[in-house]
Amino acid sequence: MHSFEVEGVEEKNNDYLLDIDILTNRAPDCLCHIGMAREIGAILGKKSINYENIERKKLKEEGGLKPVKVMIENQDLVPRFSALVLKNVKVTESPRWLKEKMESLGIKSINNVVDLTNYIMLETGQPLHAFDYDKISGGKFNIREAEEGEQIVTLDNVKRELKKGILIASDEEKIIDLVGIMGGKSSEVTFETKNVMIQAANLDRRSIYLATKKVKYSTIASDIYSRSIDPNLTDIALERAYFLLNDFSKDTNLSQVIDIYPEKRVSSKIKLDLSYLNSLLGKEIPEKRVMEILELLEFKILSQEKNYLLIESPTFRMDVSLQEDLIEEVGRIFGLEKIEPRLPSVPLIFPEENFDLLWRRKAKDILKELGFAEVYNYSFFGEKESSIFGYEEKDLIEIENPANVEQKYLRNSLIPNLINNVKYNQNTPTDSILMEKLMENVKIFELGKIFLNDDFSEKEMLTGLISERKFSSNENFFIVKGMIDSLLNGLGIIQVWYDDFEQTPQNSKLEIWNLSKTAEIKVGDREIGFMGEIKKEITEEMKVSGRITVFDLDFEKLKELASEEQVYESISSYPSSVRDLSVLVPVEAKVVDVLNIINSSGEGLIRDVDLFDVYNKEEQKSLAFHIIYQSQERTLTSEEIDKIHKKIMENLEKNSKWEVRKK
Repeated sequence: MHSFEVEGVEEKNNDYLLDIDILTNRAPDCLCHIGMAREIGAILGKKSINYENIERKKLKEEGGLKPVKVMIENQDLVPRFSALVLKNVKVTESPRWLKEKMESLGIKSINNVVDLTNYIMLETGQPLHAFDYDKISGGKFNIREAEEGEQIVTLDNVKRELKKGILIASDEEKIIDLVGIMGGKSSEVTFETKNVMIQAANLDRRSIYLATKKVKYSTIASDIYSRSIDPNLTDIALERAYFLLNDFSKDTNLSQVIDIYPEKRVSSKIKLDLSYLNSLLGKEIPEKRVMEILELLEFKILSQEKNYLLIESPTFRMDVSLQEDLIEEVGRIFGLEKIEPRLPSVPLIFPEENFDLLWRRKAKDILKELGFAEVYNYSFFGEKESSIFGYEEKDLIEIENPANVEQKYLRNSLIPNLINNVKYNQNTPTDSILMEKLMENVKIFELGKIFLNDDFSEKEMLTGLISERKFSSNENFFIVKGMIDSLLNGLGIIQVWYDDFEQTPQNSKLEIWNLSKTAEIKVGDREIGFMGEIKKEITEEMKVSGRITVFDLDFEKLKELASEEQVYESISSYPSSVRDLSVLVPVEAKVVDVLNIINSSGEGLIRDVDLFDVYNKEEQKSLAFHIIYQSQERTLTSEEIDKIHKKIMENLEKNSKWEVRKK
């Protein structure tokens, strides 16, 4: 509840052994007895033994042996290297108390020197390693990265072939240490050893972790190094080792002290706002109790002001760098179970509606209800599509490093890739009659961005197509028109009409359309897109069979025009009547002009007008309309409808260049 889970308790050699699950972020300070004592002491409200008050002996060189020359080839991998050279060390069996400690901790007793290094490692969290000084050839101790294929026999009598980059120590003749993992047999401390070098290094965490993977072997020391430790531990561990060795061997003297520490780790200072602490924890904790908890965890109180404390974080707690980290420390030791749960008392504020997402979702839902499937394509196409659709290089943005030739350009239309989707579906082999039918009759759409070369801009487009072989060309055209009407009506867009196709800047290219079955889609006087049948020559070059009818809408304009307000008109309970009308006009005449005359002549009894056929003949075109007559108040008689229909024909023929075709 405060620090870690205790997974088991065992009594052995009059000691209680706690099996504690140490979390990775706390391994640097708690993978040792002193670290755990600190945690337990803080929970119990008692001061624990710390690094400052364990029994140590200050280091003072006395000489007597030739100094060892240490060289470190890569200081980044060894932030600190400390060592003691000791003369006249008496290597014997360990005393009973030390043997029992080693046995309790599951470590085999070797001799008093090796056992002490293991004991101090578990006590302080700083790995130590002892070398027989007289076996270090030439007095040279070089820490470097191994070359591929170098070999060492380690203390467990295993010959290991090394991979390039593994950290090792070598003397003038041989490799004597697999640094951070295990020592070499050639420099082993035995009962014949007279002089000893004890090493306490700080090593790069990642380097040791990777080395254990390469040699496929790990030790307690390598596990500790792999989790990073405080570089300020090395001198503490060595002083402790010197103190205990002096108890075993009164004639031992300190010949040399080695400490290579170019960039010292310093404590961080954090300003703690006590009001913020109480607010964040949701509990009023007295200032005195806050200070007590932090001091038990060995944080120093540098100064105290009204509602503020200036805290110095110890170097073994580099995971604490923010005041929120300090608040977490106070909260967990104080006891999170003491903080009563309370529901937040904040007013509910509805988030601002994201209309971009709203209209995207709405448009997609409508099209899916109309039987379309959504597709996602790459934002590129290649030279083949560029050539088929008649794009020139100046029309396109070329990718500097395309993945392949089929992704050479940023797309400036969604249509080419959608037609490729149809081609893929038509060419996919299947044994299912149902799947074969579905692949022949494709209805797909994509909502995505295109990229325009003229001003290097992006534009969001909504493009869909149908490829249904069972319908005629005219049927496909009007089916798509009906779907567009349903889409725009669902988005709350009114005043939609269809005009003759004209090529304008930043719109669809004339070359790809069958112009006799093509229209501009407009809202009022704004062009919002295009619809029509793709030219047969295009589909043949794309190797697609059947007719393809496409709509291509500027989605950014749709979002501007869309409205959440829907205008509903009750369905008339009186029957409607449909009359057809065909008018021959010059090819440059506008459909909207014809529609305006039809609607203005209808005396409010025209419910809808649909353009269902356009036929071009030399310099003229024939426009055919369905006119739907209906009243909200009564049943219209044939005479009334005939009278209005006749009036419409007369008004159309007032233009001398227009001719109403009479059956």
